[in-house]
Amino acid sequence: MKIYSAKKRLIFLLASFLILSCSNKEEKILVFSKTDGFRHNSIESGITAIKKLGKENNFKVTATEDANHFVDDSLKQYSAVVFLNTTQNVLNSVQQANFERYIQAGGGFVGIHAATDTEYEWPWYNKLVGAYFKGHPKVQEAKLNVIDKNHPATEVLDSIWIKTDEWYNFKNINPDINVLIELDETSYKGGKNGKNHPIAWYHDYDGGRAFYTGLGHTKETFENPEFLVHLLGGIRYAIGENSLNYKKAKTDRIPPENRFVKQVLDFNLNEPMELDELPEKGILFVERRGALKLFDFNTAQTKTIAQLDLFYGNEDGLLGLAVDPNYKRNNWIYLFYSAPGDAPLQYVSRFDLIDDTLDFDSEKILLKIPTIRKCCHSGGALEFGPDGNLFITLGDNTNPFKSSGYAPIDEREGRALWDAQKSAANTNDLRGKILRIKPEDDGTYSIPKGNLFPEGTPNTRPEIYIMGCRNPFRPSIDSKTGYVYWGDVGPDAGKGNPNRGPKGMGEFNQAKQAGFWGWPYTRGNNQSYNDYNFATQESGAKFDPNNLINNSPNNTGLKKLPAAQESLIWYSYDKSEEFQWLGTGGVNPMAGPIFHASDSPNAVNIFPKYFEDKLIVYEWMRDWIYVVTLDENYNYVKADPFMPSTEFSHPMDMIFGSDGNLYVLEYGQKWNSQNLDARLNRISYIKGNRKPIAKITSDKNVGSTPLTVNFSGSESLDYDNDHLSYEWSFTNDKVQSTQINPSFTFNEPGTYSVQLKVIDKTGESDTVNTKLIVGNDPPELSIQIDPNDTTYWDYKKVNYTINVKDNQDGSTQNGSIDPGKVKVTLDYIPEGNDLIKATVGHQQNVEPEGKKLIEASDCKACHATNIKVNGPSYIDIANKYTSEDTAYLMSRIIKGGNGVWGETMMAAHPQLTPDEVHEIVTYILSLKPDNSEPKKLLPIKGTIQFKEHINREEKGIYVLMASYLDGGNEGQPDSMLSVREQVVFKALKTEAKSTANKK
Repeated sequence: MKIYSAKKRLIFLLASFLILSCSNKEEKILVFSKTDGFRHNSIESGITAIKKLGKENNFKVTATEDANHFVDDSLKQYSAVVFLNTTQNVLNSVQQANFERYIQAGGGFVGIHAATDTEYEWPWYNKLVGAYFKGHPKVQEAKLNVIDKNHPATEVLDSIWIKTDEWYNFKNINPDINVLIELDETSYKGGKNGKNHPIAWYHDYDGGRAFYTGLGHTKETFENPEFLVHLLGGIRYAIGENSLNYKKAKTDRIPPENRFVKQVLDFNLNEPMELDELPEKGILFVERRGALKLFDFNTAQTKTIAQLDLFYGNEDGLLGLAVDPNYKRNNWIYLFYSAPGDAPLQYVSRFDLIDDTLDFDSEKILLKIPTIRKCCHSGGALEFGPDGNLFITLGDNTNPFKSSGYAPIDEREGRALWDAQKSAANTNDLRGKILRIKPEDDGTYSIPKGNLFPEGTPNTRPEIYIMGCRNPFRPSIDSKTGYVYWGDVGPDAGKGNPNRGPKGMGEFNQAKQAGFWGWPYTRGNNQSYNDYNFATQESGAKFDPNNLINNSPNNTGLKKLPAAQESLIWYSYDKSEEFQWLGTGGVNPMAGPIFHASDSPNAVNIFPKYFEDKLIVYEWMRDWIYVVTLDENYNYVKADPFMPSTEFSHPMDMIFGSDGNLYVLEYGQKWNSQNLDARLNRISYIKGNRKPIAKITSDKNVGSTPLTVNFSGSESLDYDNDHLSYEWSFTNDKVQSTQINPSFTFNEPGTYSVQLKVIDKTGESDTVNTKLIVGNDPPELSIQIDPNDTTYWDYKKVNYTINVKDNQDGSTQNGSIDPGKVKVTLDYIPEGNDLIKATVGHQQNVEPEGKKLIEASDCKACHATNIKVNGPSYIDIANKYTSEDTAYLMSRIIKGGNGVWGETMMAAHPQLTPDEVHEIVTYILSLKPDNSEPKKLLPIKGTIQFKEHINREEKGIYVLMASYLDGGNEGQPDSMLSVREQVVFKALKTEAKSTANKK
């Protein structure tokens, strides 16, 4: 660090006095520098400088990249937390909540430079740090104007500061920040924020104090005296009175995921649709093909109670179930199903369910809903709310496939099936609605007060509570407020069109009262469609959400409609700017329950206080669950992931049981079929002590006798940080060691199952086993090539030798191992193809990028490699198309579409880049079955020549692969060991070698 002038030393002494005078409590600073991507080379310089400031000013500094410091007990130790050039996502949801609590308790925050390039999906942090990074020009000198000198970070600076650094441009600037220093954009090139370009600021926020400086990119900055005074003053401001009061913290602590246990109660279900609890008996659920099933709490078994006769097709079948709130008195349940026979009707019926027997003769049909039985969007959920009101969801019964993913408002004659104005926007039709009725004891129903249209209103149906829905799926009713929450599945446009309307959007909606939610005129936050003429293919003006007129000839209701309401949460296939936590992928939102502990007053095991008054939402296509926090007015605040490391396979419905557990129904990945991963689950919260998790590591797991193995149980876990004891069994069931890291010698050949049992201080235990093969050494295999060069060109020749050595079998060099037992192949793999396809009998170790992208996306919801799911198999696609169709297939994946494989809609994937989609298409086309002759094995010594790639546009790779399976230990089953090696040859990138060398 530079030697400071006497003036600068005086400045530091003054700043030191000021910072020390603010509190007599010990001051500790946490400097956090975790990155998720680019790491600034000035981090180490920054840590060194802040530690020096701490030493000179009597505060302690802890520097770390470990986000585990962000727990209450740790954060309570610190007077301020510094984010030093952090980048991207650095805290998980639990840690974020803990940091919010720290600031709310009165903590201090200092952000340096790239701290604004951090946590873009965390709105609270955006307000805390004050802005988000938007971009920057090259490092250069600029003029800084100090506009506020009444702050410790600027009080000793000159009014004009000339400094070289990397100057950020900002977006999402919090209007409540107090700017200390501005950049003069006329003094450098690349400024984008205009005349008032902030570069350092402070503000009080959410109970704490935040200071940010945009300086700090270069190492030299942390050696600059003026900057160090500036930074020291920011730290002093952030420390403030140096006191924390966690009673003021408002954010709930998020329970760690390891306190939740998911238990599969039943699996291999056949299109499970909805579930409810049969009081004191079990979980009742329905399958779309007509089965009514009960998981019995006492027997822990599922049995089929009834099989309904119904129509199964399109999206129809047995869709909904609700148990009467007074079931223990009246034994009534309600089913939503498609009537059998040719009459296109949906039934909402009441049945008697007594002693696990459904009385078909007791059926009372409350509602008969006419439909067009040719396509699409049935809805079909049943849910009871307060006061015994029954809510019924109905889809718009509209074919979406001829509207290019935009509003289906085809008003041509005979096109009612393609016009949602006949249903969702029709006040005299029940489809595209959420109905609210009050079932009566005689099997009829009455209309509760507060529905959208009072009884007797001409051209309306009084049952309607919510209208303007496309396919409302899985509603939940808040037992405390009566508010309705539902997911509405959106249309399929991959991007917006100014002449048609917005891109396809799914919605999580909230109705505090009856209303119209806009479909097919608006979507999301009232983004409007155009009035499109399907006959002339001309677009008219956009619909006005506050003045909607239904002029369709298919409308039998009112023309003037209520004003459209906005969604609580809306999103499309790509990343949402408003709700970035939603991610990307397919769109199929569903609304789960709102948790109130008072709903389960007799529960022995109940979810923690964190969940109180929170809404659970889940995504059928993206396979996640989130917990949404609402404010005192029930407006959206934030969302936290629930069990993000746990696999969910198309979650279909969920309820909190009277026992306090969460019951989740999963549909499984394949559409319209019975799935092994279609499951009924119970998720329980573990309060108090948790079982430990036993883990074994060892330095070897095979070898000849005598075999000495060093074992370790040090990776065993206890989430409660309990002291663990260890019990090892090596050769029998008896405890043979209690050390954490024992060593044991096996003198006799055999296959051993070594067991470790770990026990915590309460006696809870966990056991794990590992397998050892004693009496046989693994073989060794090597490949020598001459010349020793792994590039290839046309007709290049390479000599190779394969050597195998095995302590028990011998070696190929002395002839004791039969060369015929060594499998040697040379394969040419065209670019993008799967290595395993071309090397049958060998193990894959090069995974195509396209395959990785498919497995990381929502593609598995509709496609599989060799079987039809909702869409065609990948092999079917590969057989239908060639590489000449690559551009067409890429367009289909990005934009979506339908018609090639039937009426099934191909969802859009605008979130994927063209390069990524090209990788996916290349991989799929590579799966076309190869009907060529089996490959000829090579000798263990010989010459290979590279010529298969010639006349191909794109150069792939050659793989020389060898493998050997030894003879094992005589008399010891399953003791054979294998070895494989490979050499990959890649094309020479230059044209240095010519075909003249082909001999």
